Amino acid sequence: MQVTKITTPAEKPMPTARRLTEEQMYNEINYYRAEKMAKKMLDKGLITDDEYDRILAECRRIFVPFLAELM
Repeated sequence: MQVTKITTPAEKPMPTARRLTEEQMYNEINYYRAEKMAKKMLDKGLITDDEYDRILAECRRIFVPFLAELM
């Protein structure tokens, strides 16, 4: 009698959890504040959609938020 081990396809390793440094945490907060302020300006008609997009791009460059990797 021959025994065959049934295996599942190779599973991708789970990414390790990352902890934010204090600087990264402040960058996240500042990015969120800048985004909210720009959104309010857009809603009030003080800036255009194009200006809003440029502001957010500049904020991502300055603050380098953790979630920018996904954007």
